[in-house]
Amino acid sequence: MMQATLAQRYGEFIVSTKLADMPPEAVRNGQMLVASTLASAALGSTLGSSRTIRRLEVERGGKPLAQAWFGDWEGLPVVACARVNALMSDAAASDDSDLRNIVHSGTPACAAALAVGQEVGASGAEVVEAIVLGYEVAGNINTAMVGGLQRKGFHGGIVASFAAAAAAARLMRLDAQGAAHALALAATSMGGLHAAAATSLAREYIAGNAAMMGVQGAQAARLGYEGEIATFEMSRGFFQTLGPGHDANAVIGELGEKWSILSELGIKLVPGGSPFHAVAEAAAMAAHEGALRVEDIRQIVFTLPDYPFPGPKHPTDLIGIAHSPFYFAAAGAADHDYHWEHAFPGKIGDPRIRSLFDRVTRLDREVPDKASYKSGAIVSIETTDGRVIEKSVQYPKGAALRGIGWDEIHAKYQALIPYADVGQVEVDRSFALIRSLPEVPDVRQLLDSLSQPSR
Repeated sequence: MMQATLAQRYGEFIVSTKLADMPPEAVRNGQMLVASTLASAALGSTLGSSRTIRRLEVERGGKPLAQAWFGDWEGLPVVACARVNALMSDAAASDDSDLRNIVHSGTPACAAALAVGQEVGASGAEVVEAIVLGYEVAGNINTAMVGGLQRKGFHGGIVASFAAAAAAARLMRLDAQGAAHALALAATSMGGLHAAAATSLAREYIAGNAAMMGVQGAQAARLGYEGEIATFEMSRGFFQTLGPGHDANAVIGELGEKWSILSELGIKLVPGGSPFHAVAEAAAMAAHEGALRVEDIRQIVFTLPDYPFPGPKHPTDLIGIAHSPFYFAAAGAADHDYHWEHAFPGKIGDPRIRSLFDRVTRLDREVPDKASYKSGAIVSIETTDGRVIEKSVQYPKGAALRGIGWDEIHAKYQALIPYADVGQVEVDRSFALIRSLPEVPDVRQLLDSLSQPSR
């Protein structure tokens, strides 16, 4: 009897793992991802990139089996909704990250699960189940990719696509072989360049493609289309081409034992790239402790123990600030805080913050306890009167390892959903449904609670 391939083993995990098999905290984090993804998409719905792709998909048309979120709530094909909704959520740079390798798996998992869930009339429990399974499959694949993907120039959206494929396969009730082929087809469909995503609207375009290709792979597999079943481990296959050469066969044994959604998840509680949230927090802590004004600061030095990419030093827009630790350091130090307002032009162009850019320096050094940091930072502020104040943050706010509270998710939801012209009654009603999602009989109730104003 031939040994099962990696895709087949992933497929078996997708179809056999039930909500009852998952740690309660994993289920809770899956629910939190729904709230976070919708909130980020609400803000993203105001941006030109999401409006362009929404218009493209509306003009293309097709069978209206699901809805594009917010605005006119247009009925569109499932794959189009997955694309538009994932792109909206990623566009605002306020969604989620796998803190090891900056892979936004929650976005395509939620976009795919809610779109397919609408099509098939899935329960809230089934949708949460699919989201967690998608996150775990993508997280396990990402474990084998760390140290390879981005260092070779590829974007994390390539891995995030597996979250959408797995979530869609589960809700479409594919068998293990069909789920395996959905992943194999996603593996050969996705692409994305890390450098382009850091400087342009390619970032959210990749996110939309990740959800689209994942769902499309599952749809094709549902109709019997087959990919290369050994695509992950074969010579010149997925892991050999894109990864660092890790033994993926060893990693897959962690499925269902080590939960990425409990150890690697970071839900953004402030905007921009997760690797830099800790820079802003540490800078704010140091500036607050010293009661510092901008004119009191001679120099800010930051160290990112586990993140090698520098980012732009003088960003001028959302794309730039999302990838600039220099902005995070300057904003945190200038305002003794960093929050949603820092993603908007008023703060991006604030002369107080911008005056600090040339006083911010990155110092790459060996940190003795490097292993204890995950998207963490060390920030040292030297003052004009000779003081040095240093603060460190091991994990950013919103990291599962640090603990995520429903109050934090509620604050994010309350802050961002209104950008999509959703009324307070609908905000409150929909958030209550997310809190009880495993008990909701039909996930369409959640989307109806947002799209149908109260009378």
